[in-house]
Amino acid sequence: MKIKLNLLFAACITVLAFSCNSNEKTADKPTDATKANATVGTGQSGVQDDVSAKNVVQIAAGSKDHTTLVAAIKAAELVDALSNAGPFTVFAPTNAAFDKLPAGTLDGLLKPEKKTDLQDILQYHVSVGVFKAENLQDGQSIGQVNMGNITISKKDGKLMVNGVANIVASIPASNGIIHVIDAVLLPPAKK
Repeated sequence: MKIKLNLLFAACITVLAFSCNSNEKTADKPTDATKANATVGTGQSGVQDDVSAKNVVQIAAGSKDHTTLVAAIKAAELVDALSNAGPFTVFAPTNAAFDKLPAGTLDGLLKPEKKTDLQDILQYHVSVGVFKAENLQDGQSIGQVNMGNITISKKDGKLMVNGVANIVASIPASNGIIHVIDAVLLPPAKK
């Protein structure tokens, strides 16, 4: 009887070992389902998440009024940076704001050789931290990612940036807040 139990125990261990080994081999192999779910992008922008709140880039990409801004963000290769955890405050010019620029300005900035200039301008629209509209004060200076500063002004209950751009809406995002503005902010010339 003791021999039969030992044989039965040994047989169970052998079956268990083979079944574990076969699972290990298949666990590492991607299935068709996992291949289909793999993301194409790199960095944070490549993460597929249909459940969480949208980040600042995803919100802008979903807005018909911000297609020019999204194209500029892509050309400047800032999608991943702005998709990260942040938190960020993005002053987001509308398409109409970009249309106010002198003719040819935007086309020139979208050229690969002007990527550094485009990055500087776009980073002048981004602050690290969340600056909600209700907390912005008249005369407040806010440091931007490009190391420049913007100035908030308040007149008749309306908020402006650098005296040229009105904040027309504010949209919370998973990694910060977007303030929609009606003009493009141009950084002061570096000294």
